[in-house]
Amino acid sequence: MSVAAGSLAALLLPAAVSRAVDRALAGGGGAGVVPLASVVGLLTVAEAVAQYAGPRATAETTARLRTALVRHVMAGGPHPARQTATGDLVARLTAGTAEAGLAGQAIVYAVAQLAMATGAVVALGLLAPELAAAFLVTAPAGWLLLRRQLRRTVRRGTGYQSAQAAVAARLLDALAGSRTIAAAGTVEQEIERVLRPVAELSRHGRALWDSQRRVAWSTGLLAPATQITVLAVAGHELSTGALSTGELIAALGYTALGLGGFGTAQSLLDLARARAGQARVSEVLDTPRGPVGLRALPPGPGRVEIREVTVRRSGRAVLDRLELVLPAGTCTALVGSSGSGRSLLAAVAGGLLVPDGGLVLLDGVPLDEIRPADLRAAVSYAFGDPALTGVTVLDALTAAAEPVGAADARRAARAAQADTFVRRLPAGYDTPLADAPLSGGQRQRVGLARALARDCRLLVLDDATSSLDTATEAAVLHAVDASHGDRTRLIVTHRTSTAARADAVAWLDAGRIRALAPHHVLWRTPAYRRIFTGTGDSDGPGDSGD
Repeated sequence: MSVAAGSLAALLLPAAVSRAVDRALAGGGGAGVVPLASVVGLLTVAEAVAQYAGPRATAETTARLRTALVRHVMAGGPHPARQTATGDLVARLTAGTAEAGLAGQAIVYAVAQLAMATGAVVALGLLAPELAAAFLVTAPAGWLLLRRQLRRTVRRGTGYQSAQAAVAARLLDALAGSRTIAAAGTVEQEIERVLRPVAELSRHGRALWDSQRRVAWSTGLLAPATQITVLAVAGHELSTGALSTGELIAALGYTALGLGGFGTAQSLLDLARARAGQARVSEVLDTPRGPVGLRALPPGPGRVEIREVTVRRSGRAVLDRLELVLPAGTCTALVGSSGSGRSLLAAVAGGLLVPDGGLVLLDGVPLDEIRPADLRAAVSYAFGDPALTGVTVLDALTAAAEPVGAADARRAARAAQADTFVRRLPAGYDTPLADAPLSGGQRQRVGLARALARDCRLLVLDDATSSLDTATEAAVLHAVDASHGDRTRLIVTHRTSTAARADAVAWLDAGRIRALAPHHVLWRTPAYRRIFTGTGDSDGPGDSGD
């Protein structure tokens, strides 16, 4: 509305100026000042409101797109993420949505500028048809130029964002593997790999800016040529008495408004960038989600059946028609060599990852048929590198789909051997996470406490004690057995002591379960022993965190 009001005021302004000038020259005093002041006041207020409303609308649109993108990725499980690299997703979430958010403001301003330009040409025609004809002699050339450049800008904008995403994806991969890179001494090679798409990024960027430079340069030449042409015709009309002095001034004002139509160049360039950003965002939003379950999960003891499950990565079957049953109320340790897919299997078992093939059942119900809220309430996870969300430590402990009480969170913290160091923090459980520098082992125990605070059927610990020393880990696992001993537990581990505590060990090898038996039985097999001795048994010093 503010843009529309501003456009109307801008169209009325030359006429108001013309009327005021003519009345002043005719000795009418200030009779024309009041209408002129009213128009100027309306224009000022409208522009002030537009300066606020435009950026706000862009920010709100960007926020909605980002929310929709995050919800789609999270609700879709692995489907969008599986087809798009993490860095690319981040680039689409940040840069892509910001570009797409420009669309609304760009359309509003483009329409307003075109409407003002059209109105200005009509007004010139009403003053004198020759003025409109003079304007239309030079203006169309500018529109043809803009149309051609806009097509190029869309292509170059898409290429620029794709190259930008490639750099982001490689950088995130490098940051995730920074310790491995440092240990291997391949820092220089990684820098070269991350920066490899920069040449393409630079090429697209230069082409994009060159396109805008050409538009600005060309319209900069056309504007004076149009003004001179209209001014010459208006001067002739004034000399013949067809125009008054005020109407001459109005003609110059309408010419400026008409040339403002070339101002749509920037709006249309913003719209082209927005289209490129929207295209990249839509690629993710248009990715089909996994099936959303509708069945309520009936009561049950927590029996998990994994049937013929296949998970592919980069065209390779990491899990290949895998079969595994986790009996209700038992503890199963999952072991395997590095890269064998243990974390993938743990994610599949609890419904965090939808397999490419096969079926996973919880108490006889396929996971993809269970209502998401029921599934998340039934399965609790703890990870090796947990993300602690919320403002305070207590927020991180109680984060769950179903609210967890503070008393339950503190009880779980004691079970996870986290209560002691949390109480030593400046404000205890109310210490802001930003002011709580936690070690790796302490973070793991907070993550464990968060998982233990929930009343679940299936508890999955994905290397969740890897940073703890042996004594602390033993105390934590003893507490897990005490609090969740009647629940089904799946523990991903690389430690012999953890495997020995489990009721059974699932040995993952070559994408399948090679054996399922107690640890002491499997230990007789040399290949099984090499899983622990080949990587170095981690039962040695760790992080007590106290």
